[in-house]
Parts: sequence; structure tokens; C-alpha cells
Amino acid sequence: MKSTAISLAAAFCAVLPSFAEQSHLDPALPDYKAVSGVSGNLNSMGSDTLNNLMTLWAEGFKKAYPNVNIQIEGKGSSTAPPALIEGTAQIGPMSRPMKAEEIDAFEKKHGYKPTEVKLAIDALAVFAHKDNPLKGITMKQVDSIFSKTRKKGGDDISEWGQLGLDAWKGRPISLFGRNSASGTYGFFQEHALSKGDFKPTVKEQPGSSAVVQGIGADPYAIGYSGVGYKTSGVRALPVAGDDGTFYDANYDNALSGDYPLARFLLVYVNKKPGQPLDKLTLEFLKYVLTKEGQAIVEKDGYFPMPAEVAAEVVQSLEK
Repeated sequence: MKSTAISLAAAFCAVLPSFAEQSHLDPALPDYKAVSGVSGNLNSMGSDTLNNLMTLWAEGFKKAYPNVNIQIEGKGSSTAPPALIEGTAQIGPMSRPMKAEEIDAFEKKHGYKPTEVKLAIDALAVFAHKDNPLKGITMKQVDSIFSKTRKKGGDDISEWGQLGLDAWKGRPISLFGRNSASGTYGFFQEHALSKGDFKPTVKEQPGSSAVVQGIGADPYAIGYSGVGYKTSGVRALPVAGDDGTFYDANYDNALSGDYPLARFLLVYVNKKPGQPLDKLTLEFLKYVLTKEGQAIVEKDGYFPMPAEVAAEVVQSLEK
């Protein structure tokens, strides 16, 4: 299996022909239909990567339910499990799967495991400055650039000449990344660095937008962030996995699993086994997985879910 969080490639490919040429929104996604009896407070705590999406989804949901109050805080994926355990949030957005110890801590408190909900698809991009001439980068090179342990077996890479940019020979590579509270940090460490250690020279940022802004302001910078944070100041480098073929961080390559840093964007919820979610949380997640909610995903620069997969997710939440 390829080093990607996308594990439903066969299901995805089955629906690919139905997408419109310019949009990847599956026309088979249902329209959202508001229901009665939805009210109260909905709290979300977790991923910075999902912060914009959660805010946009909340705005759309409140149009259907003006009396619902939604609070969103995005300080990093590692803040989601404690909030769910203590009950201070009903929704815990994460840009990486929960760790075993996080699941164990939740189960110790509640007697059952948290429920993972897939809401969107992301290609974790390796960004360079928009004027950087590098044609692409391999996963081994990424590890050699960012990691001091280099578990993929490469030599240390610290200046641009080592990547074949002779005009930049001797120019140090400026590294940008996320802080350790971030799910993006954890996902990148696991998949790009084979769980190795980051170099101490990585400029750790508290948010994805700060990473991208830093790269856009420094011609010799490289860093990583969710593709939805792309700006005109940066470009996402094509990335090659084990087969040596370079793949762009785009929709088709994320769905097929060819892009080696593809992942689902997730939320976790506290759902008792054999019982449906509380009505407010359930309706919010159902809204996200409709045509309206997935259009927001695409508008924010991420990739929408195929209708077949979205329907399976909704059904699992209603049981």
C-alpha cells in the first residue's frame, strides 16, 4: 500500500467520470435539506488546517439554523482529543488520525472509542517560493532536507546546489514547518520523514498560513502545508514516491493515491456504539457531506468527497 492516507482509491476511481470538467464536485452529492428541532451550542476544537473550512461550514450551517451557536478554535490537532475526552467540544477536527494513546485515553474515560469521520481530502503540499525553478522533489530528498535522522537513507541536503540548482549553489535552504501540536507536523513526520526527527533549523509556525507566508517572502525557502493554504507567492512542488514518477498535488493524484502525501481531513466525535449522534452534531456533519458542504471544500482549495463515500460516512453516523 502506498504511503498515503487515502485508502479508498477504488471507490473514488469508480465515480471519477461523473465529475464536471472544471469542478471536482460530484453531482450525485445530495442537496442539504434543513430539519426541525435543531438548536443549541456546537463547539469545535482542533486542527488549524481545518480552521477555515470549519468557519465556512459554520457560516453555511447557520443560514439554515440561525439560532445555533457555533464556536471554533483551531490551535492544532493535538488539542482535539483532550477536548472530546473532557466534553468541552462535540467536534474535534484533525489533519491526522488519532494516535493509539489518544484513543486509549478517550476509551478509558468513556468506555468506547471515538468515532472518526472523513470530511474532505487534502494533498499535503511541499511548497517553494513561486520563483523557485526546481522541477520536482523526491520523498527521499524531502527527508534529507527536513530530517536530521534521515531514515529514508539519503545524505544531508542543506543548500540548493545539492538539488541541481547550480545558479543557487551555496545558497542555504530555509526551512518552514508547523509546531508539534499540529496534525500536519505529525503527518509529515510520519510519512515524509519515516517518523524521524526534524532538523532544529526548521522554523516552526503556529499556523498553516504563517508557513506559506514565510515561504512566499523568502526565495530560498521550502516548507509544507495543506494545499488549501496555497497563495500566489508559492508553488507546490511535484513529488515523487517510490516509483520515481513525479506527481502534482492535485485532485486526481490524491484520489488515486499516486501523490504520496495525500490524506483525509477528519473530525472525531463522541458517538456511543449503536446510538446515533446527538441531533445538532449529526445535522452539522450531514450538511458538510452534502453538495453545499463539499462545494465549500472545493472553494477553500481542498478536494471534495465522492458521493458514494460521503453517503457511507453519513450512514455510519446514523446507526
